Amino acid sequence: MSYRHELKYLISYTDLALVRARLGPLLRKDRNVTERGAYTVRSLYFDDYGNTAYNDKYLGGVERQKFRIRIYNGSDGVINLEHKTKWCSYVEKHSVRLSRRQVDDILQGRYDGLLNCPEPLYRVFYHECRTKMLRPRVIVDYEREPYVLAAGEVRITFDTHVRTALGGWDIFDDRLAAMELLEPHLLVMEVKFTAFLPSLVQRALPQEATDYTAMSKYGLACESTFYNRRIDS
Repeated sequence: MSYRHELKYLISYTDLALVRARLGPLLRKDRNVTERGAYTVRSLYFDDYGNTAYNDKYLGGVERQKFRIRIYNGSDGVINLEHKTKWCSYVEKHSVRLSRRQVDDILQGRYDGLLNCPEPLYRVFYHECRTKMLRPRVIVDYEREPYVLAAGEVRITFDTHVRTALGGWDIFDDRLAAMELLEPHLLVMEVKFTAFLPSLVQRALPQEATDYTAMSKYGLACESTFYNRRIDS
C-alpha cells in the first residue's frame, strides 16, 4: 500500500454546514453509511511499555506508528486489526480481519494463535506484544460522516461526538461509560487523498479551520484519562 496524504482540522458545526453545502455537488456519501448518513467507529488503541506511540506524537517524531482494533456500529461482523504508520502528513495503513475469539484472546493476553495466521501483520502484532509489551490503552468512539470523490481518491470525513470509553477494554461492551474529548461545538474534519486534492475541494474547505495535525484522538484520550502514565501487565 502506498502512502497517502492525511490532513486533520478542528472545525465548528457551523463550518460543517458550510462544507456540506459547498461539497454536496462534488462528493457522494460513502457506501458504508447507515440510514442516518453516518456510522459509529470504535477503536481500541495499543501502546508499548514506554508509551512510544503517545510520546512520538507529542515529541514531534517524523515517523510514527500505532496499532488498533476497530469495529463499526458496535458489531463483531467486521473487526479489523490495523497498523498505521505516519511520516509527516503521509499515512500508510495496513489492515487484517480478526474474529471475535481472536479479540477475546488478545484481551486475555493470549497471542500465540496469531502465529498461525497467514498475513504478516498478525506476526508483527504478536512480536510487538511479546517483546515490547504492547497492551490496550484507550478506547475511542465517534460518529463518522464520510464522503468520497473519485478524482484524486479523495475521502473527507466528519467525526462528531468524539469520546473515550471508560472502565474496561471490551470493545463490544455498549455499557461502558464515556467522556467527551472535544468542546461541545467542535468536531474533527479529516481530508485524505492519494494523488492530489482537486482545487474545487480545496476552495470548499473552511478557511478559518484550525490545523489539527499536531493532535490526535488517541493522544486526547490518553491525556484525558491519564492512561499514558500507566502500564498494565
